[in-house]
Amino acid sequence: MSYLKPARRPSFLKALMNCVICGYQGLVDGGENICSASWESVSMMLQLGGTVIGSARCKDFQTREGRMKAACNLVKLGITNLCVIGGDGSLTGANEFRTEWSGLLADLVRAGKQSDSEEAKKSSHLNIVGMVGSIDNDFCGTDMTIGTDSALHRIIEVVDAITTTAQSHQRTFILEVMGRHCGYLALVSALACGADWVFIPEMPPDEGWEDHLCRRLMDQRSRGSRLNVIIVAEGAISRDGKPITSDQIKKLVTDRLGFDTRTTILGHVQRGGTPSAFDRILGSRMGVEAVMALLEATPDTPACVVSLSGNQAVRLPLMECVQVTKDVTAAMAQGKFEDAIKLRGRSFENNWNTYKLLAHINPPDVKSNINVAVMNIGAPCAGMNAAVRSAVKMGIIQGHSMLAVHDGFDGLAHGQIEPITWTSVSGWTGIGGSMLGTKRTLPGKMMEEVSLNIAKYNIHALVIIGGFEAYVGGLELVQAREKYEEVCIPIVVIPATVSNNVPGSDFSIGADTALNTITSTCDRIKQSAAGTKRRVFIVETMGGYCGYLATMAGLAAGADAAYIFEEKFTIRDLEANVEHLLGKMKTTVKRGLILRNENCNSNYTTDFIFSLYSEEGKGVFDCRKNVLGHMQQGGTPTPFDRNFATKMGAKSVLWLTEKLKECYRHGRIFANTPDSACVLGMKKRALNFQPLADLKADTDFEHRIPKTQWWLKIRPIMKILAKYDIKLDTYEHANLEHVVNKTGSLKK
Repeated sequence: MSYLKPARRPSFLKALMNCVICGYQGLVDGGENICSASWESVSMMLQLGGTVIGSARCKDFQTREGRMKAACNLVKLGITNLCVIGGDGSLTGANEFRTEWSGLLADLVRAGKQSDSEEAKKSSHLNIVGMVGSIDNDFCGTDMTIGTDSALHRIIEVVDAITTTAQSHQRTFILEVMGRHCGYLALVSALACGADWVFIPEMPPDEGWEDHLCRRLMDQRSRGSRLNVIIVAEGAISRDGKPITSDQIKKLVTDRLGFDTRTTILGHVQRGGTPSAFDRILGSRMGVEAVMALLEATPDTPACVVSLSGNQAVRLPLMECVQVTKDVTAAMAQGKFEDAIKLRGRSFENNWNTYKLLAHINPPDVKSNINVAVMNIGAPCAGMNAAVRSAVKMGIIQGHSMLAVHDGFDGLAHGQIEPITWTSVSGWTGIGGSMLGTKRTLPGKMMEEVSLNIAKYNIHALVIIGGFEAYVGGLELVQAREKYEEVCIPIVVIPATVSNNVPGSDFSIGADTALNTITSTCDRIKQSAAGTKRRVFIVETMGGYCGYLATMAGLAAGADAAYIFEEKFTIRDLEANVEHLLGKMKTTVKRGLILRNENCNSNYTTDFIFSLYSEEGKGVFDCRKNVLGHMQQGGTPTPFDRNFATKMGAKSVLWLTEKLKECYRHGRIFANTPDSACVLGMKKRALNFQPLADLKADTDFEHRIPKTQWWLKIRPIMKILAKYDIKLDTYEHANLEHVVNKTGSLKK
């Protein structure tokens, strides 16, 4: 919980910040529990888990007398702006505090604890802005709450460790995760690891689920699976409202099937650990947005909560969100479980629908006589295999025959094509790299061979998973339609690259994993610098000409600067950054971190910047440099990349299935319209299909990047948090929106 003292200038850089130790209890107790916070005192908080300033449930604050004490403590310090970070209970309490504010002040005057002076009149109203910090992600109105992604990291780490035991034992594992009233952690974990079953409170299993579960597990064993995974939310219930426990499920599986079954209750492991890159960026963005909302607030402004919708920061009326959250609980109590799913929001509903399709529907007996080919193009990245798995399973569910193309367009040209089955892709979700193999070769120079093999293997649709080469390769196939009738088939490109440089999508599969790799490496580097003192590290990241990784890693790791191609810089800018670090070394924070995108400038290379900083900082600080290289492309995919890839793969095949129906003419498939070859991408708040041909105008082909990139608008946050004095109007902040009841979606 933090507080803002209003300043004369509308810049929180000039405002006086205070922190409250131990939440509402500290607010009631006052004294040293409300202390000033300096730039330096919070400089190492970014990579720390938990809450440094403490958090405690407070019975005193639940009474009016306790809230009077809290109000008295705030008035004494002249604080009239409150930023509260917590769950729905904490935020509801904050709104009640705000509603009662004038009455509390009147009570203080009558009690003689406050004079009816001019100073008291300045405290006549209290502004409240909330940020939701909860690993359960149970607050309606936001796609993700701060802390949820980190909790998912802890869960998936355990799942991956458990999976390795299947190499020596055939076992069923039951994992119980947190979520008394919300099944988000359980649901997304199930999607991310390909669990056989998930129990969530929003959608209890149908009557007779015991038989269904046993059949499901037996079916998986008959397909050759050595491992069964069942995820259980701690608040899981049956249709009649009775708890479903992990022990109950274990007894069922053991007694009926005789399977060797183990139960793991993760407990508070999910709350601990280092925050993920996603959570650090989310917290930083929400923190800046919250302060902006406070500075813009008037006495008539309703208490709001800063939320995330897609990749957009939004402000929502606090009590509207609280009401919809209560509506979810009411819907579950009344047995209206479909309504509960919808009220959770579009993101939750999409996760649930995708899981149902991939885990609970058996392949149809009647085949569609459609062959869909799946291939990887470009550099390998984490999450590619999850997308292939999802696409293959969804294709089989739709009745299609699925084909695997090995080694990209090169394999397509040389006939490296074979059927791929449901069992073939089992366990692929958590494997990094590309199981199909991938090359950067484009189809343009071998289109004759490509078209012949499309005809030879009777390929009716194509799923291309990859980076910028996948995008360009898709365009070349579209251009070849005029000459080669065989390539007149529906085509979908799924962006998968650490560089996040594919036009048509704000995010690419693999970028989040790379970002976490860079962030964890920078944490270790900063720790080294903090120990040696007066040291600056120059770190080079991948990304080609795209500065996404350098920018976001800079924000997640607390960098002092990040040099990228999209934002031109001169020797004067480098000089200003050196001067900034020279000043920083005079404070208690005697370390520096500079990130550089690999192709940001052909003259100002990593070696040049290292030499410049070393020379100009001589006698004040010394320098070290690190080129991270291909370690950024490796590793097991993060929960975000697994979940994102799974949804993208499934959605792409569903779209192809509909497009094939549209393109079926005179007994054959013929697709030559622009909208029959698309990029599937996340744009702002939804997954959209955009024709490849329409994206050409927004593409810088020379530098292999889109001409417009959303993340450039949040670069000022990094400079703000590095204590550069910049204008806040360079940061695009959110407007107040409203929650649409009954649907859980958002509108302006």
